[in-house]
Amino acid sequence: MRRVLVTGAAQGLGAALVRAFRAGGDEVLASDRETVDNVDLRLDVTSPADWAAALAAVEERWGGLDVLVNNAGVAGGGRLDVATLDEWRWITEINLFGAVQGTMAITSMFKRQRSGHVVNVASLAGLVHPAGMASYNAVKAAVVALTETTGHELAAYGVRASVVCPSYFRTDLVDSMQGRDSALRGVIAHLVASSPLGPDDIAAAVLAGIDAGDELIVPDDAARAAYRLKVDDRPAYDALMRKQAARLEALS
Repeated sequence: MRRVLVTGAAQGLGAALVRAFRAGGDEVLASDRETVDNVDLRLDVTSPADWAAALAAVEERWGGLDVLVNNAGVAGGGRLDVATLDEWRWITEINLFGAVQGTMAITSMFKRQRSGHVVNVASLAGLVHPAGMASYNAVKAAVVALTETTGHELAAYGVRASVVCPSYFRTDLVDSMQGRDSALRGVIAHLVASSPLGPDDIAAAVLAGIDAGDELIVPDDAARAAYRLKVDDRPAYDALMRKQAARLEALS
């Protein structure tokens, strides 16, 4: 039995991860900035005060923690001459600094315990970088780097770190998407709606990766194929990305 804290757990992948952990016999605190019925703890990941309160709640309930899942995030993006700096700041504050604050908040506890596992939910966009999504790609790539660094830095304390990089799956995350690039929003909405996978499929693969001790969890076939193309055949990957860029530009 593991003691688990999941952020962004009100819906989508976060809620699916909570269900999957609990189905496996783990104890879970489901947190979100919205206090809805399936949320145990209010936690705005951009708030240092909320993180302090969340860790205090963990200490009071369990006296420690085994797994922190930094899942909370928003969708965004936009072409370089369309997206604004305010859009960049918004997505960075939530998707990157939320994970940073969570990791910083839990580090002392994990060092003291000499155990623990940080699981950061990034995206295939952290590994593969399509046009029109510079801000989203950049913050998700930063989450990949944060996770790798965490794993190296805390390994001597028995702490592990894993990053999750799924492709598109059916989720309401797109409802949070902001920005001026309406052409990109339409493309993303179509890709999400047409995916054969839902959050429960991704959550099952994530837990399998956690149980296997994987540091990089690429949980679906589409994501694995795209990443392999980049690693194995960079010219073909670049050609595909530039073809997609031309299609997006043509929608304007």
